[in-house]
Amino acid sequence: MHLEGRDGRRDPGTPEVELLQTSVPPGLAELAAGKRRPPRGAGGADPSLSCPSGAAGQSSWAPAGQEFASFLAQGRSHSPLPQMSSSRSKDSCFTENTPLLRNSLQEKGSRCIPVYHPEFITAEESWEDGSADWERRYLLSREVSGLSASASSEKGDLLDSPHVRLRLSKLRRCVQWLKVTGLFVFVVLCSILFSLYPDQGKLWQLLALSPLENYSVNLSSHGDSTLLQVDLAGALVAGGPSRSGREERLLVELTQADTSGSRWRRPQQVTHNWTVYLNPRRSERSVMSRTFEVLGRETVSVSIRASLQQTQAVPLLMAYQYLRASVEAQVTIATAILAGVYALIIFEIVHRTLAAMLGSLAALAALAVIGDRPSLTHVVEWIDFETLALLFGMMILVAIFSETGFFDYCAVKAYRLSRGRVWAMIIMLCLIAAVLSAFLDNVTTMLLFTPVTIRLCEVLNLDPRQVLIAEVIFTNIGGAATAIGDPPNVIIVSNQELRKMGLDFAGFTAHMFLGICLVLLVSFPLLRLLYWNRKLYNKEPSEIVELKHEIHVWRLTAQRISPASREETAVRRLLLGKVLALEHLLARRLHTFHRQISQEDKNWETNIQELQKKHRISDGILLAKCLTVLGFVIFMFFLNSFVPGIHLDLGWIAILGAIWLLILADIHDFEIILHRVEWATLLFFAALFVLMEALAHLHLIEYVGEQTALLIKMVPEEQRLTAAIVLVVWVSALASSLIDNIPFTATMIPVLLNLSRDPEVGLPAPPLMYALAFGACLGGNGTLIGASANVVCAGIAEQHGYGFSFVEFFRLGFPMMIVSCIVGMCYLLVAHVVVGWN
Repeated sequence: MHLEGRDGRRDPGTPEVELLQTSVPPGLAELAAGKRRPPRGAGGADPSLSCPSGAAGQSSWAPAGQEFASFLAQGRSHSPLPQMSSSRSKDSCFTENTPLLRNSLQEKGSRCIPVYHPEFITAEESWEDGSADWERRYLLSREVSGLSASASSEKGDLLDSPHVRLRLSKLRRCVQWLKVTGLFVFVVLCSILFSLYPDQGKLWQLLALSPLENYSVNLSSHGDSTLLQVDLAGALVAGGPSRSGREERLLVELTQADTSGSRWRRPQQVTHNWTVYLNPRRSERSVMSRTFEVLGRETVSVSIRASLQQTQAVPLLMAYQYLRASVEAQVTIATAILAGVYALIIFEIVHRTLAAMLGSLAALAALAVIGDRPSLTHVVEWIDFETLALLFGMMILVAIFSETGFFDYCAVKAYRLSRGRVWAMIIMLCLIAAVLSAFLDNVTTMLLFTPVTIRLCEVLNLDPRQVLIAEVIFTNIGGAATAIGDPPNVIIVSNQELRKMGLDFAGFTAHMFLGICLVLLVSFPLLRLLYWNRKLYNKEPSEIVELKHEIHVWRLTAQRISPASREETAVRRLLLGKVLALEHLLARRLHTFHRQISQEDKNWETNIQELQKKHRISDGILLAKCLTVLGFVIFMFFLNSFVPGIHLDLGWIAILGAIWLLILADIHDFEIILHRVEWATLLFFAALFVLMEALAHLHLIEYVGEQTALLIKMVPEEQRLTAAIVLVVWVSALASSLIDNIPFTATMIPVLLNLSRDPEVGLPAPPLMYALAFGACLGGNGTLIGASANVVCAGIAEQHGYGFSFVEFFRLGFPMMIVSCIVGMCYLLVAHVVVGWN
């Protein structure tokens, strides 16, 4: 890498530092695999910054031309980094010579790398800091070290005074201590509550029901219990009676004596009824639960009667357990937990993965307190391993794919097709992403598109975060167009009861495709309007942006090195020193360069020729292997949706494709590929699945569905269909932006089916299902964790050094979600209320 002078040109007297691929230690694999081009300006200093005599202050200088053994000897003597940079040291230079750094001009003498005290530039400060902040830190370092006594203005001297800076440092430490203490106390409290209540377990009883006999049992109640949860397992089906009303059913009757009145009055009988319909296909099995309110310590009698068309007995499993909290209390607890998780993510108190883990722990503790503590086996079963397998397999495929240079090649081609016009390129990328996501899974689409977009934005000096947010929004919109594009659509089309009503694959796709086309026509102008006052170009020159990004990558690389040995500890200190040197160089460049806004490239034809020479396919044979395996995987994705004879889920297809490509690519250093896997994203999804299932056990999703049905029933009959479509769209959209849309869709389908089958309501089921699909799919754009594709895109962008926060996504995603839901709602109202397309 080369250091440039004050005017941006390389100084011939500046030492040259190179990163050698053959000598990268284990912790530096991410840097070698994630950023192909060597960093610029990483190893030396400005020619004017040679080692001064009698340098004072908190900075020290390290020559890059002596033996690295002396540096390792210092690491073995356990000398800390502050001692190396102490102002009392007689020799302010420490020597180093390592395969990471190589001085190409040793005959001209060694140059010095500035290493500042960690107090000045902390590891928490990222490269996204503004230019003013970088200049302020640089001026402060010059003032303290005595390099310049008059570098700061009068206002800067006041803000950067040691007294004010000490107070700010103490305040930050106090806030940090309060945060850690509060979270630790919360975790300890949840752990204690979870451990105090044992796993009750469900004792299933086998019943054989026939029309000739009934089953009855008396259950002893508990004094501290307010709810009784009854579970039935067997050939059951969710929903209500059809138009014919000839379905086989079970009637569960729960009776309890009410002795709360006067002692002179005769006890009253409290009865609750629950009707469960049997599935004509006796081979299918499902579990259904219902919660009943119980009174005090009185005995509860449960009676089950079967209404069958044949005399053959039907096998059934029954289990029950008492709960110590009412439904309203459970919903309140679940809402508080969900709000706490969102607060941790929105204000970035902790990483979103840790926030989801904390929410899962709190929800499990709440279930233990109310008497419904799940076992470890059940918690593991809550995790959707098919989604995790799909993510893991596609991440392996993309990691090997990126080694071929294909993403750089695609970025140059997209730049050529756009002819240097940024907005034409963005619209083209969003449209392609929307079309692909209509036939592929949204997660797969973003796994393939995110690396290409990042490289394209780096070539054009654009901010990748803004383009990525726009892409993932249109990915979620395009996924709603077909029956296989988004998981809620798959759940709706797969329902057997809806298929009997005529809601098949072709009809559902035709209806949704027309509505999504209207949404896309409105979304593209809205996207341009939302970006009207935003500068997509970086505000600094490309050299500054690249230097900031290199600082971020070097710091991440240093943090990922596990200090298991003294040598690795020494290498980590060396990299941290390099980060400080790069930050000093960045401060000098920011002080020299004037901030300027880039304009659209006018000389795009000349740049295309240079880019085509620079960004070529690096390994054609590996590219052919990758394209073959990826094409076969995508082809199998299509066959899985249309051919029922293929007994492979999406997760299995992705895993098998990853194994095939690992064999064909002849990967020897497997750890490099594993470093490219987004483990934090996989853990986030696992914790999120546990959190959502626990919230469902706390009756949050069921409560939302029941309240929606009650609101629809309150509307007059002539306006009921209009109100139902509006309520279902907006409730689904808002709920899907806050919780996972998969369990919400699975819970809302039986609620809406019961609502359509109610003779007092008289609503057709298809319009309600279309409204549910529009709301659940488009609502994922509301927040960062509203859809799986959002989280995957954010994780990949963060790995490349361009992570975006919850608030950044919300500013663009939530308005897009509101407008797209309005368009979808109007389309449904015209199609089903005005035209009558039922």
